[in-house]
Amino acid sequence: MSPEPAPPEPQSVRRSLEEPPEEPQGQGSAAFLAGDYEVAAELFRSLLAGLAQPERGLCLQLGEALARAGRLPEAIGAFRGAALLGPLQPGELSELASGLARALGLREKRPPVAARPSGCASGAPGPVAPRELLGCPRCGRLLYKPVTLSSGLTVCKRCVEQVPVRAQARRVNVMLSGLLERCFPAECRLRRLACQARGLHRQQQPEAALLRCQQALDMAPDDNSLLLLRAELYLTMKNYDQALQDAEAVCQREPLLTKGHHIKAQILSGLGRNREVLKEFIYCLALNPECNSAKKETQKVICEVFFSTSESEHQTSISSTEAGPEALCEGQTDPQYPLEEAGGHANADNPKTPSEKSDAPTDINSSVLYFILGLHCEEDKKALEGIVPAAPSSTLKRQLPSDAQDDEELKANTPEKIPKKDADSLPQRNASSLEEEPEFTIDATDFECALCMRLLFEPVTTPCGHTFCLKCLERCLDHAPHCPLCKDKLSELLATRNFNVTVLTEELIFRYLPDELSDRKRVYDEEMSELSNLTRDVPIFVCAMAFPTVPCPLHVFEPRYRLMIRRCMETGTKRFGMCLSAENAGISEYGCMLEIKDVRTFPDGSSVVDAIGISRFRVLSHRHRDGYNTADIEYLEDEKVEGPEFEELTALHESVYQQSVSWFASLQDHMKKQILSHFGSMPDREPEPQSNSSGPAWSWWILAVLPLERKAQLAILGMASLKERLLAIRRILVIITRKLNSRQEMANNTQRDN
Repeated sequence: MSPEPAPPEPQSVRRSLEEPPEEPQGQGSAAFLAGDYEVAAELFRSLLAGLAQPERGLCLQLGEALARAGRLPEAIGAFRGAALLGPLQPGELSELASGLARALGLREKRPPVAARPSGCASGAPGPVAPRELLGCPRCGRLLYKPVTLSSGLTVCKRCVEQVPVRAQARRVNVMLSGLLERCFPAECRLRRLACQARGLHRQQQPEAALLRCQQALDMAPDDNSLLLLRAELYLTMKNYDQALQDAEAVCQREPLLTKGHHIKAQILSGLGRNREVLKEFIYCLALNPECNSAKKETQKVICEVFFSTSESEHQTSISSTEAGPEALCEGQTDPQYPLEEAGGHANADNPKTPSEKSDAPTDINSSVLYFILGLHCEEDKKALEGIVPAAPSSTLKRQLPSDAQDDEELKANTPEKIPKKDADSLPQRNASSLEEEPEFTIDATDFECALCMRLLFEPVTTPCGHTFCLKCLERCLDHAPHCPLCKDKLSELLATRNFNVTVLTEELIFRYLPDELSDRKRVYDEEMSELSNLTRDVPIFVCAMAFPTVPCPLHVFEPRYRLMIRRCMETGTKRFGMCLSAENAGISEYGCMLEIKDVRTFPDGSSVVDAIGISRFRVLSHRHRDGYNTADIEYLEDEKVEGPEFEELTALHESVYQQSVSWFASLQDHMKKQILSHFGSMPDREPEPQSNSSGPAWSWWILAVLPLERKAQLAILGMASLKERLLAIRRILVIITRKLNSRQEMANNTQRDN
């Protein structure tokens, strides 16, 4: 039988044997970090109650734990105790501010954000209203002064200010701006007036801005963004009553709009109604808990509302302690009622006479203990009821419409600097007050490329705001890095080659011009099919000699060859022919087909093309296409031999290979290094000389490195017999070896004579 396990050692005994007991303050901090805020609060409170001299840091920790636990009145009491030991700083009230914001529970009440209507990539076009399709994906309103970003997304010009500085250099999309002005003239005029009003406001001309704003409100009296703008203007002019009227109207309609509460808080601050200011800033923080600047504003107002007299109370308590307990009873202010001193909630229903204050503190230590034990909790609870309602959801009967700002936009809505897009982000408008918009119609001429004069295909918008077909723009940039219309420099676009399709333009064409788009795509597919043919109209690069299996790097800088290489990549063939130039015929009779392995493009548009030869061909006829040569070709293959001829070919193959290896080994080291860096290592000998239809790879490598004239190289390239080609290589090696030996002998004789 196994022995019975020993009884567990008491925890206190085991801890005393293993390590010293943890301090209560450390236990409280550990509980706080673990999320057990109730336990942490009790530990901090019991520790404070047992101290002869309360510590200010412990009072702050107690307040933070109580705020996290949701016990806000007690938390305020703990912070009051800390204030008696030293003036409170707004930065020390972070947890209290967050606790007050959490008490409102607005974050969970935000409605889901509706997705923007899907584009043409999603399939068949659905029933999407033109206004929704032409809405800004950032502010939710109809696009005004649309700017197409480098990503292909189109937003309002004012919304561009929220993206990195590099994007701000982009100009208004000319094509889409004209379409919007034609199809939505009344709303464009409304947005123009609002934009002018904001511009005048920034220029510190509030009277002129107010006039423009009022003209816009005459067209759309219920537009919340305009009401908020007018409230800001009234606030600038210190017309607080009118400003408050507009701000309250917006907050009533859109209770979850951060900017509405922020402006209202500013107005109330001007009226000196601090308690209501605090309420509005708490709303801002509740809607956007991650906003640090909103939290700082909330902390500052909390400090002013609840703890504005803390420093004077601290000095009063110190002086009363020095004078003795009698001084406090003889007329000094009792810190039991700092709320009334701060102009806060007066407890008129329960007036207390001095005889009922027998338990009132008489020195600073007892004052701190009075607050941290929660004896002032009822007064603070009543004060909080006016700021954080017991049932805040009852005041939020309206919610934002489905196209409200997303969570990322809320994070940007800081009280310090409200993004300008927020004022435009209110989709609510009085459509009946605007003029009746004309029927939304789109014609193919609205989306015509200014270069090819056809319907835009893969539309790309330049930073200067002009839209072209992708292929048309690339061809223009091959010749000069300038916009074809306004001649603006496009060097950066050419360097990055960030040719993203303009999503909105492509979507409009897809939805409203399906037949025209189908015809345009058919023409494009026919062109690509024609360019993909590898026997007819094959693109020809007239430059140097190329051989099968041998690498052929090229530096492409001419516009015609840039276009040719780009087409080879777009069609997917990645192949083109290489021929020599001929005086009479234009191009040589024989050439080599190259396959592109890699293309590295430089900022100026030129490129280095890594290609390798794959097969030989004979030119049947040739012509020009867009500046470069094309040819109809037939491919060449070596004639196969069998029997005794094959045995003879095998022996010749072995002999010439060894002769080639010996010749290369006899070269000087610097020559070997140059050859290897350009052509790579010599391929190994194949066991079967006829395994490749073009012949052994090593034979083409040796032909590429031998010092031959182009005519000789071209003649050997056109040979259809492997035997004749090997014999030609042997004769060339013999001649080169003789010349090399002769030179060496002459050098030796000269040295001997000297």
